[in-house]
Amino acid sequence: MREYVINRPAPDAMGRILDQAGPEGIVLRLAWQAGLSRDEISALTWDQVSFLDSRLELPARMVPLEADLRSALWRLYEANHEVSPRVVLSSRGKTPMAPESISRLARLALDREGQTHVRLMDLRHDWILRQLMDKDWAEVARISGVEVPALQARFSSHVPEKKNAPRSSAQVDEFKLWRVLQAERGTPAGLALWLTWQLGLQAQEIISLTWDQVDFSKDALRFEDRELPLTNAVRRILEDTRRKRRSGDPPQVLLTERSRKPLDLPRLSRMTRAALIRGGMEHTLLRDLRRDENREDEDARLLEAAQRGPLSRGDVMALLGLSKTAAYGRLHRLTEQKRLVRIGGKYYPPESVVPPERHWETIRTYLTQAGFAYRQDIAQLLRIRPKQCTLLLRHLVEDGELIQTGQKYFLPEKRGKKAE
Repeated sequence: MREYVINRPAPDAMGRILDQAGPEGIVLRLAWQAGLSRDEISALTWDQVSFLDSRLELPARMVPLEADLRSALWRLYEANHEVSPRVVLSSRGKTPMAPESISRLARLALDREGQTHVRLMDLRHDWILRQLMDKDWAEVARISGVEVPALQARFSSHVPEKKNAPRSSAQVDEFKLWRVLQAERGTPAGLALWLTWQLGLQAQEIISLTWDQVDFSKDALRFEDRELPLTNAVRRILEDTRRKRRSGDPPQVLLTERSRKPLDLPRLSRMTRAALIRGGMEHTLLRDLRRDENREDEDARLLEAAQRGPLSRGDVMALLGLSKTAAYGRLHRLTEQKRLVRIGGKYYPPESVVPPERHWETIRTYLTQAGFAYRQDIAQLLRIRPKQCTLLLRHLVEDGELIQTGQKYFLPEKRGKKAE
């Protein structure tokens, strides 16, 4: 493979250009000190410049601001922010500059300092190389918006000590992922992440999935070799996606939002990667979200422990050595997959308890026949712990579904007949 050519600028020449007060100075600063592309420079607004956090908040990434660039932007902000929301303005009319004008301005400024071989894009690439000197591939991918494979293909020969980068770890911060899934819920990238994380679909299966494979009546996805049960969350998202379908859409489930075309693998990879990076999961790849042997083994340990008695979040933290938020994420996923049932703060195997949606029906049927019950009677009936039963009964009394007299619980009409 031919080596990717990067024309690196002379630092002293760049120093002289950056000292210029005109728009060319800020244009080249944004390219060389923050790695912005020409289109990003043209579109940059003051709302995207966070002086408090010292960063640029772009649509797909956040770029830390060097102190020198932050100071230059602050001086420009004080002079121009009331004139226009755009950062880069022309010298004369104080109007936003088009991408072509930015290229021309940069070319003239570089030529004046003898940097005729350097392009505006070379300044961005030089910034990426400088970041790679003290950051790993994943972190540079997060702040540059370039995926790790593309970074390695272009820049490995320039930073040989990073050429054999370690493979992404399959250990996933489940609580952080849960926040990403919520943030991306209504997007094609979000649906792809849900299908991978909760159903274990491969990328090719995701882009090939069609609506005739989605069986809402059986809560399942049908494939030639298997049938996968839908979790509650995935079902809801698929239903929302189907409601947004337009007349004439292709049969595939995942389509691009604007052109309404089926996704291909490169597009799927870019979209999901950007979503994970936005959520601070730059070390995670789509394939890492599929069920792996280690996670299945840990899930099996949790389900086995649940057979011996209901699990709490503290139990999971102690058993697997997880943080509080990671333990919650693990339990929430198993609940969504219907492998555990949550009642209050405890998690039970589904077959060992009456599910929450049937609690009231079961209690009412019992009281219709028996007339009244004590708390322990209802706890045994539902096969739950007394503490969970106490909370449940309290809510039913508050809602007027039950009447409590001393330690006995009645249906309202039963208590009334007894009083007569």
